[in-house]
Amino acid sequence: MEKTERPYLIAGPCSVESLGQLRQVTEALSKIPQVHLIRAGVWKPRTRPGGFEGLGEPALAWMQELSKEYGVHYCCEVARPEHVELCQQYGIEYVWLGARTTTNPFMVEEICSSLQGCDMHVMVKNPVCPDVRLWLGAIERIAAAGVADIAAIHRGFNLYDNDNYRNAPMWEVAMELRRQLPETPILCDPSHIGGRRDLIMPLAEVALQLDYDGLMIEVHPSPAEAWTDAAQQITPAELQSIASTMRERAGNTDAIQRTDIVLEPLREQIDTIDHEMLRLLSRRMNLSKEIASVKREGQMAVYQSKRWEAVMQDRMQMAEVLGLDGNFTKDLLEKIHAESIRMQMET
Repeated sequence: MEKTERPYLIAGPCSVESLGQLRQVTEALSKIPQVHLIRAGVWKPRTRPGGFEGLGEPALAWMQELSKEYGVHYCCEVARPEHVELCQQYGIEYVWLGARTTTNPFMVEEICSSLQGCDMHVMVKNPVCPDVRLWLGAIERIAAAGVADIAAIHRGFNLYDNDNYRNAPMWEVAMELRRQLPETPILCDPSHIGGRRDLIMPLAEVALQLDYDGLMIEVHPSPAEAWTDAAQQITPAELQSIASTMRERAGNTDAIQRTDIVLEPLREQIDTIDHEMLRLLSRRMNLSKEIASVKREGQMAVYQSKRWEAVMQDRMQMAEVLGLDGNFTKDLLEKIHAESIRMQMET
């Protein structure tokens, strides 16, 4: 997947249910030029036993048949080395590792053994937990196996409280992955983040605003009748609306260039403010070192809870007057205070 192809769109059913269902959705998606790949679930790891777990090899045979008939490319999830080998057998060149697999370095390593020496394209969904190191580690292992074309897929994280989502977006984790792997394309999976079809469009819009390289969206000819993930799949017609938005955004290069010109002086002001903030933080930490020396001479504990409570109350009141978000201010002050305590302990 080349970044020059962006925005990249992958769409298709959560699960392959029958040849007729796959043919119907393939025919519809083949008429949407923005769709690069058709996703199709072949093996479906279920959280609890008893659910539909995919059709396996027969579905791959249908994908091979329809690929030739409609001139499309399919991709599917792999969770075991034998899955990779069967995909190779049926000419499926694009695969992805699911969130559960990414979480398990042992399983990633086993899958990499089947990827050695092949010319497959591999996408890696984020792990179930918000640990960017696991995500990075899976990508690094696949790269070490000799896979040249690797992309990341952000599908959200499973927390105790996911708020309004099936999986909490935690956009900052995906942004950290992008910072560490700037050349790796990253796609957003709004279907699994939202868990509801009404959330797909707004989540896709956020991803495009954050300059993601593309989207992966679950599409079914009759979403309400889907055997898996019925609540989060949309129709091909609904996908067409999202694809049109992507096309308009991609084609609006003149407006983007004009906006960049307007933004430049504002960005310069932000740069100046950031530099000043860093200088002020440095001065604050130097004062913390002086305070540490005074406390040590007076045999005073480094952490003074009453003083910190008073500081927090004062700063939070000031933040409210200035129109700053309370949670953001609290998190920022606690991080600064923790660093100040650390420096005083080491001084």
